Amino acid sequence: MSLPKQTNDQALMKALSEGQELAMEQIFRMYYVGICQASYRILPDPAVAEDLAQDVLLELWRRRDELRITGSISAYLRRAVVNRTLNYIRDQRLNLMDGEDALQETEGEEAVASVLLESKELQEKIDEAIENLPDRCRLVFVLSRFEDLSYAEIGEKLDISVKTVENQISKALKILRISLAPFVDKNLGIAFFLFFILLG
Repeated sequence: MSLPKQTNDQALMKALSEGQELAMEQIFRMYYVGICQASYRILPDPAVAEDLAQDVLLELWRRRDELRITGSISAYLRRAVVNRTLNYIRDQRLNLMDGEDALQETEGEEAVASVLLESKELQEKIDEAIENLPDRCRLVFVLSRFEDLSYAEIGEKLDISVKTVENQISKALKILRISLAPFVDKNLGIAFFLFFILLG
């Protein structure tokens, strides 16, 4: 049985949960390149990015019976590969500490913990800033960034023009950049990359 070309996420996940390999193949074709790019933005190593993207897709297949994705598949996969990339960076840093004395190891662990804490704090700031956007502005932004709808699709869904969608996205980005700039300026590194993954 073949799946329609424009299968929506809900139908695609249903087919995946039923073990249809064709659904997994379609997900791979649609999202593999995008999640590779998401990983590469954080850690610019193409081989590692490809490995981590493949790991995320393999995990999706392994957990197909239990996963309940409420948003878009694309948003879920991007978040998954970002988390996996951050974990990879943490593990690599811990591995580099092998052979060093106890003091150096402790300092290294504290540095890694600090980076991960900064990332978590930034995500909380991002969530708070998005929540504080004007209602229409927030809805358009969420549909664009988290549901992966095109401007035309958003316009059709909300019965507004594409130009209005563009203006609302521009307004949202301006507000968010102003809201988050002080925090990001103070917390570079991974936090910087997470900021531009969301707002870029």
